[in-house]
Amino acid sequence: MQNTTIAYDSKVEGEVIVTQADAVINWIRKHSVWPMPMGLACCAIELMAAGGARFDISRFGMEVMRFSPRQADCMIVAGTVTYKMAEVVRRIYDQMAEPKWVVAMGACASTGGMYRSYATLQGVDQIIPVDVYISGCPPRPEALLDAMIKLQDKIGAEHSVKNLFPAKADSKDVAEVTNKS
Repeated sequence: MQNTTIAYDSKVEGEVIVTQADAVINWIRKHSVWPMPMGLACCAIELMAAGGARFDISRFGMEVMRFSPRQADCMIVAGTVTYKMAEVVRRIYDQMAEPKWVVAMGACASTGGMYRSYATLQGVDQIIPVDVYISGCPPRPEALLDAMIKLQDKIGAEHSVKNLFPAKADSKDVAEVTNKS
């Protein structure tokens, strides 16, 4: 089992808190997920319901729905993805800043659903990597909340520090760059 240390589970020495950088970064990321809704069909209605007062996705730090890919870090693909829309979905995913996560909401986004036609993509995972799948047609808002909690758990277990700093260049690469200039 992995070390599941989180930011507030730390050693306090006087007025200094000692913890791991991964724990702090992951705690911040998992409690401030900014979803970008890609509502393509009927699942989008359930996605909207999750933001309402009855289900209140804001309890989990995800109330800031962003409609700009440059401000979001989690794409929720809700509904049927046609081949015509697949290019747009991929372009929007590419415009999102790292780190980014994807949730496939509903049977259509996950597997193409009941549409076995030439026009329907048989799962959004054919064009972008998916982190969490939600089953159902359409899935209930509770299922979306459960999936977002699972995504938070996944974010909390990542090794984020190694992705913050680029790998150091070899001395051979540095020598080639200096020789060219």
